[in-house]
Amino acid sequence: MNLRGQYIDINGIRLHVVIEGSGPDVILLHGFPDSLQVWRNQIPALVQAGYRVIVPDLRGCGETDAPVGKTNYVIKTLIKDVTGMMDHLGIKSARFIGHDWGAILGWFLAIEHPERVERYVAMSVGHPTAYKKGGIEQKLRSLYAFAFQFPYITEMMTKSFNWLLLRVYTKNHPEVNYWIKDKARPGRLTAGLNWYRANLLRMLFGSTEHAKVPVLGIWSSGDYSLTEMQMKQSVLYVDAPWRYERIENSSHWIQLDAPERLNTLLIEYLVQPMGR
Repeated sequence: MNLRGQYIDINGIRLHVVIEGSGPDVILLHGFPDSLQVWRNQIPALVQAGYRVIVPDLRGCGETDAPVGKTNYVIKTLIKDVTGMMDHLGIKSARFIGHDWGAILGWFLAIEHPERVERYVAMSVGHPTAYKKGGIEQKLRSLYAFAFQFPYITEMMTKSFNWLLLRVYTKNHPEVNYWIKDKARPGRLTAGLNWYRANLLRMLFGSTEHAKVPVLGIWSSGDYSLTEMQMKQSVLYVDAPWRYERIENSSHWIQLDAPERLNTLLIEYLVQPMGR
């Protein structure tokens, strides 16, 4: 895992971004506790399929700057990071793929800036309203997000006993040692948790409009944080062509657990004529 890209100065931060290939632009947005490295199995496949693939380390993650304070991580600011990156690279619109918090960010981009999103692939997390209305099971699965709201205490408990809580929560996923190395750097765990701290109230109580771009929703059968319902019910909040795909035998991290199945699905969807 040594993907190295270029640095661009946008929206008050130094953003690290990998750009590979040529052709129509596809932008990949990762979640927590990941960095752009989580897409390492998708980048070469998409490049080979004829796309220019643009993969940023999002604010506070990987090699991108991690400003102090949760107010620096509100969705509005995160959106400006992405649109600022697009402006810097001369991209008017692109295809987007988002996972976890990157999926939430992608939803808000598609909703608030549909002119910049040609089509969208949401992985794991459904439309914000579908997530909010996901029922008691989804609320129970989301209890960890409430635990993340306590500064210092959460960081201390997460790092204790060689990051035992992270290991248990992720069922000791093969990626866990990379996550630990990445988040053990000064300020990096707090930066990742600030995505939750800055946006939880909006996710739970905010009003969100319908998406008006084509969307593919992907959910995995082994996802213990998110229910299938909150993804499938997203169809109610997409005023454009919607498609749903379920991937079996994969944890939350579909990119790592089922790369061949995911890559085939992504390429098949991205090459369809626009409007489908």
